[in-house]
Amino acid sequence: MYQDKQIFDLIDLEKERQLKGVELIASENFASAQVMAAAGSVLTNKYAEGLPGKRYYGGCEVVDEIEDLARNRAMELFGAEWVNVQPHSGAQANAAVMLALLEPGDKILGFDLSHGGHLTHGSPVNFSGKLYQPSFYGVEKETGLIDWDKVEAKAKAEKPKMLICGASAYSRDWDYERLRAIADEVGAFLLADISHPSGLIARGLLNDPLEYCHVVTTTTHKTLRGPRGGMIMMRKDFENPLGKKTPKGSLRMMSSLLDSGVFPGTQGGPLEHIIAAKAVAYGEAMSDDYMHYIMQVKKNAHAMAEAFVGKGYQIISGGTDNHSMLIDLSNKNLTGKNAEESLGKADITINKNMVPFDERSPFVTSGMRIGTAAVTTRGLAESDMLELVDFIDDALRNFENESKLAEIKKAVNEKMTAFPLFHK
Repeated sequence: MYQDKQIFDLIDLEKERQLKGVELIASENFASAQVMAAAGSVLTNKYAEGLPGKRYYGGCEVVDEIEDLARNRAMELFGAEWVNVQPHSGAQANAAVMLALLEPGDKILGFDLSHGGHLTHGSPVNFSGKLYQPSFYGVEKETGLIDWDKVEAKAKAEKPKMLICGASAYSRDWDYERLRAIADEVGAFLLADISHPSGLIARGLLNDPLEYCHVVTTTTHKTLRGPRGGMIMMRKDFENPLGKKTPKGSLRMMSSLLDSGVFPGTQGGPLEHIIAAKAVAYGEAMSDDYMHYIMQVKKNAHAMAEAFVGKGYQIISGGTDNHSMLIDLSNKNLTGKNAEESLGKADITINKNMVPFDERSPFVTSGMRIGTAAVTTRGLAESDMLELVDFIDDALRNFENESKLAEIKKAVNEKMTAFPLFHK
């Protein structure tokens, strides 16, 4: 029987990298053993196009139960009235929503990618910027915060059919109530993409978008700590602002439209092994252990942000309300590329990131993005964040000193030997 030693040796190397290093990429986390077991189960063998009870293949009795369990757990976790757990990613969840609710050429208003938004919120290199007419709002140069009055003015000027909120690099909470008022005034759908802070939102640590937004999308692998995947949710009936052929206030009709945006609109067969892993993650996210975890994520981010500011680093917006922070390195005479490469040599993983009004290219950037979800999963607490900031600052001050970076790497590796990939 063929055995692929080459691939499994590489998997072992990746496991070793994760164990020895410090993972601070804001969009990454570590899944539990049972999440990974479900994701690697025999369910990967089953094709199941369609929805539970309405499949195009036979033999779906068991996967129907699994998908129903995932949907019910997700609704309980977020207080939703309807969910679709089939999207393969957050990007595909957004694509499905847009396909269902918009026509090609419709206007959308999203958060500028260069200010911390996401590719699928209207970037010209993405489907969202190619199929629809995008315009953007951003943060204020002086404060790093979104000015909601300016968002309103932009919406009134552009009159989009969809207003998108959410970000991949914005560390403050969102005023969903104000955004819904703006959307209602211009007759737009309000879509919240909560891929980054979804775990904090689920457990009540940030504002609840489902109370005000027409549709909410999320990934399942960031602060939710599940497998890589996506999800779409709704809570309330609402009047369709675009006048499509759906009755006023019909959650059932709108959910059917969104279901069709996933399949057959943008995907074929769902990944039932990943849906099972999502169900496990939703169950974990309702536990007391997870509540302790997600509260610690926020505490760790606050402690880390304060430590960076204390060492003279400039955090966009001045701090954080969630799990992440975007740091402008301009006053340190460093680029994001310098930071990512030098910290990588010290086994500290971050990603270079553009900052608002950045004059450098996306391949160089002036900033770095950091998040605390993964290190918190490993069991690190506030005091450890201070030590990590010391490691980072030491590495950045010596970013061209190979021997010093090797010394920091050794200290990092020694520290992380005390922490498993998944603490609890």
